[in-house]
Amino acid sequence: MFSIASADDPTALDDGSFLFDQTHDDLLSMPMSTDSIHLKGGIAPIPGFSNLGYGRESSASSVHYGDLQDTSELSTSHEREASTPGAFVNGYGAHYTPSPLQHPFTPNSAVNGMTNIQKKLISRLDDGDANTTLNRTDAKTQLSLNDHPSMARTPQSLGRESQTSSTPELSQAQGQPKKHRRTNSLPVKGKVVEMKANSSIPAELSWSEFGRQCILAAENSRLNPFTLHPAEYKLLREHVTHAQVTIYLNIRNAILRLWHRNPLVYVSLSEAAGCARDKRYFGLAKVAYQWLLRHGYINFGCVEVPNTVGTIPKSKAKGALRRTIIVVGAGMSGLGCARHLEGLFAQLGDQLTDTGEHPPQIIVLEARPRVGGRVYSHPFLQQADSTLPPGHRCTAEMGAQIVTGFEHGNPMNTIIRGQLGIPYHGLRDNTILYDYDGTVVDRSQDILVEKLYNDVLERAAVYRNKPAAHRTVEGDRNLMAFGREPTDTGGSTVAELEMSDTPLAANAESTASTKQEKPTTGVEKLAGRAYQLSAGFNPDITAAETVQSMGWKLKPSASNAQSLDLDMIAKASEYPTLGQTMDEGLRQYQLLVDLKPRDMRLLSWHHANLEYANAVSVNQLSLSGWDQDIGNEFEGEHTEVIGGYQQVPRGLWQCPNKLDVRFNHVIKTVRYNTDEQEVGKAVRLECTNGEVYVADKVILTTPLGVLKSGSVTFEPPLPDWKQDVIERMGFGLLNKIVLVYEKAFWEPDRDMFGLLNEAELEASMRPEDYSAKRGRFYLFWNCIKTSGRPVLVALMAGEAAHYAEATSDNQLVREVTDRLDAMFAPNHVPLPSEAIVTRWKKDPFARGSYSYVGPKTQAGDYDVMARPHGPLHFAGEATCGTHPATVHGAYLAGLRVAAEVAETIIGPIKIPSPLIEKRVKIEPSSATASVDAKRRFDPAVPASRDNKPGRIQRNEDYEAAIIGAILEQIGERPIKPGRTGVNPFLLYTKDFWYICKQACDDAQKAKTGNPEAKASKQEIRNAVGLQWRTAEQAVKQPYMDQASNARDNATANTAEFQERVAIWDKEAVRIRREYIQAHPPEGGNEELILNSRTAIELGAGKRLRRL
Repeated sequence: MFSIASADDPTALDDGSFLFDQTHDDLLSMPMSTDSIHLKGGIAPIPGFSNLGYGRESSASSVHYGDLQDTSELSTSHEREASTPGAFVNGYGAHYTPSPLQHPFTPNSAVNGMTNIQKKLISRLDDGDANTTLNRTDAKTQLSLNDHPSMARTPQSLGRESQTSSTPELSQAQGQPKKHRRTNSLPVKGKVVEMKANSSIPAELSWSEFGRQCILAAENSRLNPFTLHPAEYKLLREHVTHAQVTIYLNIRNAILRLWHRNPLVYVSLSEAAGCARDKRYFGLAKVAYQWLLRHGYINFGCVEVPNTVGTIPKSKAKGALRRTIIVVGAGMSGLGCARHLEGLFAQLGDQLTDTGEHPPQIIVLEARPRVGGRVYSHPFLQQADSTLPPGHRCTAEMGAQIVTGFEHGNPMNTIIRGQLGIPYHGLRDNTILYDYDGTVVDRSQDILVEKLYNDVLERAAVYRNKPAAHRTVEGDRNLMAFGREPTDTGGSTVAELEMSDTPLAANAESTASTKQEKPTTGVEKLAGRAYQLSAGFNPDITAAETVQSMGWKLKPSASNAQSLDLDMIAKASEYPTLGQTMDEGLRQYQLLVDLKPRDMRLLSWHHANLEYANAVSVNQLSLSGWDQDIGNEFEGEHTEVIGGYQQVPRGLWQCPNKLDVRFNHVIKTVRYNTDEQEVGKAVRLECTNGEVYVADKVILTTPLGVLKSGSVTFEPPLPDWKQDVIERMGFGLLNKIVLVYEKAFWEPDRDMFGLLNEAELEASMRPEDYSAKRGRFYLFWNCIKTSGRPVLVALMAGEAAHYAEATSDNQLVREVTDRLDAMFAPNHVPLPSEAIVTRWKKDPFARGSYSYVGPKTQAGDYDVMARPHGPLHFAGEATCGTHPATVHGAYLAGLRVAAEVAETIIGPIKIPSPLIEKRVKIEPSSATASVDAKRRFDPAVPASRDNKPGRIQRNEDYEAAIIGAILEQIGERPIKPGRTGVNPFLLYTKDFWYICKQACDDAQKAKTGNPEAKASKQEIRNAVGLQWRTAEQAVKQPYMDQASNARDNATANTAEFQERVAIWDKEAVRIRREYIQAHPPEGGNEELILNSRTAIELGAGKRLRRL
């Protein structure tokens, strides 16, 4: 027989004493092994910590059960078959020059078989010394880093000529090797930090490459590289000019570049200042650094940060205050919040001690005997015959399971790949579907039905809420794209320009504009199969024409003029739902095409897939807001963590030092006072075990389901605006049945397969007849590569999730076994050796799986959930409107509330006065001025001086001073106008290329019968050319006029440029002559220097230090 574990009891699925009993330390501090490691590129990883390679980021994912990333116990860094180590797939190798620390160590790089970093990581992930820290100045570690040959090369250089790292150059000034790695030793308290302009801008990079890397870094941080974040806009609008916005954005993006190059090392203020190209902008750099730091864009996760907490002055020591902050919940949101708060108060602690206050005490209260919350990797009873490397436990994900793309801003990228180095398995899009009777669904029919489903989904999207608009201001994209900065001549601030009628600059469209995010596409979150949603369908094309273009045949009684009318069903109720609207669309399509019962089963399978993604029946999803997070999806392949997703919350808990997490503390009552008090704590927490805690601030990361249940009493009750939103928002349910076998009877390389379900009335053509059963075992995950055992995870979505709660384990296992037996006939499917059934609704500390947008949920409700009330602050996935129902959304909510609480204690970011120093002109007659000028225009990387003869260096320094004088007085040499597109055909091509491409693609698909077929570029070019040649004169004329005007403008601009550059050249010669006369060079050579010209004077656009 088989053994079954269920989740009826709140601790049944918890590790309990297994995780925390000291008798099991051998399992917590298990050695890391490199056995059976197979990395692409042939580089072996550092066990458990080496997969630091970490790819392009962007924006967000989900806390879904069965969707979120999995986290379990300590796992070694290993790679098997299609599993992917962070450093080598979708890594910065294709976009950035990666950090040298991205490259794994080989076993030979360790001291006594293990590197110092490994030893320290293991000590943090077990229950050992909580005070162990990651010291990046450890001599042995540095020796290992510097001596190992593979560590001096980037992933690009592994396949071609070695190239120089583009990390900051601070350490070069200290005589470090030219193959530099960005490392920061912890600063000495009280020591003044030296800041030097340009010191974080690598000399080896061209400005255009540097600009490209900075832009990608911003994109990988969920920030628009060319636009101020609304919070930045609010902070700076009264202090900067429009030109200074571009300068600020360049600095901000460069700071992000530093962080992404090596997230194992914190970014310091001096490094941030080094991103400024002139010391006048140190104020901007400081503001950018403070903003990024506080809001969790840099120095977040499992990274050791400096502690600036100083000694409280004696005059204030007697009455020194220490506040208490309590975080309720040790899930991803709570741990992320507590970790970031500790980091903020360490890095900004001097601001507290200077005012006579100690940094706050941070305590995390957790109801369970483990960390992770809804991220839980449950160990199997039988650990033998594992395919995982020695020391790893075989586990299955009870909750979060899938990382839905590392790229385009997912913070899990930094933590999983960049800091903890956890291995993961990339999922392949090779889903196969089985019909209810076990027969395989024809792939072509599957594609045909999916197109129909997507069309109905897009038509329902017409009723989507419009995204909110945000006021902000944009920098100069053209300059930023090439790493350049505008000439800063001062002027009115952005706020002043917005309130005045001042005319805009010639090349500026707006000084401050209302920007509205308009997501054009979105991939439905966490689905077993992704749905690519477009900005909408073409209303000029009828449904009959659309369905024929998909490959369907119209019924003889249907006409091309027929279309779908969803207005009646969408407006029939005050609270319309997605399911009702789509079902009406499917019914209307039955009048146009001959749908069969199997087609209805396929369509219902797609419904079940959406129910999995949203943890609720589609009949309970808001029509206008169900996909409110569209456009925020991350990019890259979906992945599963090898060895358990719970490694991630455990890493946050223990790295770089243990957080104060107190387990088995169930909150019963929250008594709070919203009045400002000088004495006493504002909040009193009473636990069911009788313990009482008092705090100044409380951060509740409690799941929305628990808040809905009323199991936590608030005294006084929460205000109506908060309680109402708790009731309006939905909290859904998804359950799993985990089946462990002795041997796999399915295809081991297929990551997932789906199962269609019959309607309650056999062969029914009514969509509503499928709702009760369509989510039963609708998708199976094959978890062999991540769990180490032959494991299938069957999903119970929609109404089936509630069926699992009410059905016995034995019956569920028998039902799923019967279904599998039919699918894999004639082979017999045995009963599993072990089975685990989740019941998240019955879990008193979850009361469900994750949030969804219900019919009564209003636009902006997620933001209302996030709003604080007095000393009470709220976090968790249900407070993250951009990434709800996701692990990364929960974590981002923790970062948000950490910044929120820190500001209430430390205060808002202080804008220096003056923010930007006034430009000081050089006075040639003053000896002091000449010294200052020389210092100002020294090459940005002075370390190179040691590598050059003194005479050459002196000449370069002298030239630098001359150039400084020229730039101070007349600015940069005018830039030659770019070539303007004056060919009317090219202008026409720009407008019609994608229209012709679509037509050519459709023709190619029809010709080959391959739905994935694409037309070649030459075919598209030919089609555009033919369309241009046959176009009427009225169509061509606007393009010909535009080309004519462009030619006239280009002629005028060229003449103006020649005039301006002649004046500039003449003035530059004069300034050079006057400078040489006032400051004769050492050793003469006045005539030679007088007649020479630098690249800047010649308009070559190269930086001085590269001459």
